[in-house]
Amino acid sequence: MIETGKGAFQDIRDAVRALCAQFPDAYHRRVDDARGYPEEFVEALTRAGWMAALIPEAYGGSGLGLTEASVIMEEINRSGGNSGACHGQMYNMNTLIRHGSEEQRRRYLPKIAAGELRLQSMGVTEPTTGTDTTKIKTTAVRRGDRYVINGQKVWISRVQHSDLMILLARTTPLAEVAKKSEGLSIFLVDIKAAMGAGMAVRPIPNMVNHETNELFFDNLEIPVENLIGEEGKGFKYILTGLNAERTLIAAECIGDGYWFTERVAKYVSEREVFGRPIGKNQGVQFPIAEAFIDVEAANLMRWEACRRYDAGLDCGAQANMAKYLAAKASWGAANACIQFHGGFGFACEYDVERKFRETRLYQVAPISTNLILSYVAEHILGMPRSF
Repeated sequence: MIETGKGAFQDIRDAVRALCAQFPDAYHRRVDDARGYPEEFVEALTRAGWMAALIPEAYGGSGLGLTEASVIMEEINRSGGNSGACHGQMYNMNTLIRHGSEEQRRRYLPKIAAGELRLQSMGVTEPTTGTDTTKIKTTAVRRGDRYVINGQKVWISRVQHSDLMILLARTTPLAEVAKKSEGLSIFLVDIKAAMGAGMAVRPIPNMVNHETNELFFDNLEIPVENLIGEEGKGFKYILTGLNAERTLIAAECIGDGYWFTERVAKYVSEREVFGRPIGKNQGVQFPIAEAFIDVEAANLMRWEACRRYDAGLDCGAQANMAKYLAAKASWGAANACIQFHGGFGFACEYDVERKFRETRLYQVAPISTNLILSYVAEHILGMPRSF
């Protein structure tokens, strides 16, 4: 049973908050304004061991679960930062830990734990398939002791600030498999070795200061030993990362939700108009209180998704619902926060507009709210597939 009450995981919270306090709003504001990467912040997290939280102790990590990892991500966002700069290392890690060979774990995990390597990227989405993952067109053809990769990926984040990438490609043509989820395989790609040797990267400027890219593969050769698990079983393996990703995103949205509600509650209690704090007005109080209630409710589903994931139970439904509820709650809190700051909510110096942009992303990524509703309708309620 996970303790979820006030003070749960307080030792982790206190330590992460203390680290984040060294990187105040002004730091994140400068990085955002420069469209930069928070290198110093990510390095500090790495040195403190937080980026190795999920790595077993035998390989130099902390051996913590997704539950604890979610608390770390929540606290980064609650402190005014953006976990999007580094959360890939968390949700990618279990794909390697759970499905990688012992040789792969020994080769990579100690270096990742020590900060010598970063595993921040996952290459799944493609321009013509989106979230229809089984229809991806990127291929991996074995030729001797190599796999040759051809195809294209899009919205692949942190490639420019990572050493390794988890890549999903089709090793058996879709027409030749009994089930469309078969014939997909995952590989560990050495990004620096791949650059200029068959992989090209095109950055995609976007509304959020989030480093994301389009990738092009033209006869990229990678060693056979970089195959993770069995050939053709990659779709099942990649779900390990996707369920972790959705659960961690939920935690980040919860962190955002608390940031927004705490920030706006303080502001409206101090901001006076017509001789009284605007927070005295129920028209101001109620949307903020409602947003807080929604964040608290989403938090409960986050804990359940974490509990099931760490226990090795099926958690697809809980991970999707946690992400849906938390993204919806953080967006509601963001709207209340910017609304009741008035014009100041649009001023960069208040940081509301930055966090507003950042949390809006999660209505769309890593899976849209509509696709989660479709998943629940089909897989939980038993309705006919809608697409």
